[in-house]
Amino acid sequence: MNRLQLQENLKKYTRIEDCPIRNVVARFSGKWSMLVLCVLAENESTRFNAIGRAIPDISPKVLSATLKSLEDDGLIGRRIYAEIPPRVEYSLTAKGESLMPILYSLIAWAVENR
Repeated sequence: MNRLQLQENLKKYTRIEDCPIRNVVARFSGKWSMLVLCVLAENESTRFNAIGRAIPDISPKVLSATLKSLEDDGLIGRRIYAEIPPRVEYSLTAKGESLMPILYSLIAWAVENR
């Protein structure tokens, strides 16, 4: 690879708004997002308290913020049932489901390289 090609390849990391690595890291920089996605992938529609029980070291406030962020990113959906008290369930969207094979590969790599 010549110097010009190298400079062109590195430019994609300098454009902050277009950088693919920054985009991914920004979405998953916290330790909770991937865990929540895995819980939802394994359990389909899941209620807030069930997610909290599956990840006992996450606070309700942080879980709520994580779910909101994942919903804003289009990775999970939220369904509210008109019941007393209201029931809310979370599940992966098609976009979230498309991410899971990649996360499972990352998990497998982590297990192999502890």
